[in-house]
Amino acid sequence: MILAEIASCLIDQFGEVVLQPEPNAWQVETEKFRLLVLLSEDQTWLRILIPIAPLQQAEAILTQLLAANFDTTLSTRYAVHQDVVWGVFQHPFSSLTETDFTAAINTLIELHQQGFSGFFNQLIEERIRQVIQMAKRQGQSIEATMQTLERFYAEGLMGEMQGDAETREQTLEAWRRQLERLWLEVE
Repeated sequence: MILAEIASCLIDQFGEVVLQPEPNAWQVETEKFRLLVLLSEDQTWLRILIPIAPLQQAEAILTQLLAANFDTTLSTRYAVHQDVVWGVFQHPFSSLTETDFTAAINTLIELHQQGFSGFFNQLIEERIRQVIQMAKRQGQSIEATMQTLERFYAEGLMGEMQGDAETREQTLEAWRRQLERLWLEVE
């Protein structure tokens, strides 16, 4: 890949929203995301970045993000800089191909679009498994565990149950479904 191909690839993919604020920097800004492409001063490394969310939103799932770097993000990575979680791709510029460049951009946009919902769902399931494990250690059944959860909500130990009786019932029904789904899997 050569320097002129960066702008060309970006314009082919994004059109008029591509800006070049500096000779070795490009920016794509749409309503949905902002993508930065940076070439090192000596033009040996290319880095593509996309902000995903403020760090504060991700503090509970940092371990999962690091695991994703190891297991699922392929050539892209989650990174933290200036209190922001970023999707990052970096590659030696001399061996970068147009195919790798375009694939990295698409993967970063996908990371941005997915956000953290999958990680939070994983965290919630982990917590539910812990509740089941503790309940089983105490010899409780699903019904007894549900009664304990209802009492914890009533006492405010599981947070305040906002809303009306219907919202309360929906929350407890979600707990019941998850307990029934995972009960036999947890030792």
